[in-house]
Amino acid sequence: MKRRAGLALPLALLLPPARARSLRVRRGQSLADAVAQAADGDVIELDPGDHHAQTAVITQRRLVVRAAKGRAVLHADGAHAEGKAMFVVRGGQVTIEGLEFRGSRVPAGNGAGIRFERGALTLRRCGFFDNEMGLLSSGDAGSTLAIEDCAFGAAPPWYTGQLHHLLYVGRIARLRVAHSRFSGGWRGHLLKSRAALSHIVCNRLVDGDDGEASYQIDLPNGGLACVQGNVIAQGARAQNLALVAYGAEAEPHPQSRLLLRGNHLLNDAEQPASFVRWWPERLPENSEPVIEDNLFVGEAAAGSWGRPEDGNRLLPASEREQALAPPPCLPDCRWA
Repeated sequence: MKRRAGLALPLALLLPPARARSLRVRRGQSLADAVAQAADGDVIELDPGDHHAQTAVITQRRLVVRAAKGRAVLHADGAHAEGKAMFVVRGGQVTIEGLEFRGSRVPAGNGAGIRFERGALTLRRCGFFDNEMGLLSSGDAGSTLAIEDCAFGAAPPWYTGQLHHLLYVGRIARLRVAHSRFSGGWRGHLLKSRAALSHIVCNRLVDGDDGEASYQIDLPNGGLACVQGNVIAQGARAQNLALVAYGAEAEPHPQSRLLLRGNHLLNDAEQPASFVRWWPERLPENSEPVIEDNLFVGEAAAGSWGRPEDGNRLLPASEREQALAPPPCLPDCRWA
């Protein structure tokens, strides 16, 4: 029988897919070497415990980097990748689990635990402490970032010309932050997102007694922003008496709407704070925030906490423990 023309398949489609490998990085071994050896789909596991001066540039289309068990703590000790961060991620689907990033410093003053440049990055059970920037992303319009059960804190208390944001997300397609903790800011914001879609749900953003952050949540370009089921608390030493800022800068997203629902918000300062501050003159028409079913505790600037008829309550500072108790964890917003 003659073979019909046009039916030959590429050899790559006839062969079984290559099996993913697991590469182990013991303490004292080079993580950069393991990343350089890893193929798409591989898994890199780090021994639990302390790892020093480890950096990586991740460009694979699929890669998992995780602690073998427990937590692997990466101390920068002056090392960095490309003058940017401990990890630079510009790959495809990358997952990082169980790693803690500490002490990132670079000459430009914005050294991050992770610099996320493009792709789809997922973080689970990671920590970012004492970095000039916890995580810093580019503004690649097609990228997505998902953060689950992570902790950000201990911004270095000195100024280098850069504000030390704990999480700074550029103008990407989508950000989701859930079940995570932020505290100990300094001048910068605890969480800043320029994403077109930001879901900030079921987190604890509590700057603490020693924290000196500016905003707890900054959404400077608007966008579709879902802030639900969080504890959001600004300390007495805050640099800017506003907790949630929306539309503070120019170039808003064409679709911009903030839904602030079911949160507990606390102002621990002795003077009034704007619990929610927005700039209608910098946002598209009909972008007024929806503020409903929240608990506000502490001194409030006029018009910054919604309306009682929308289920919002304002209590005196003496009820601060109510604000610090976690509210019910609400699902993501309807425009997900």
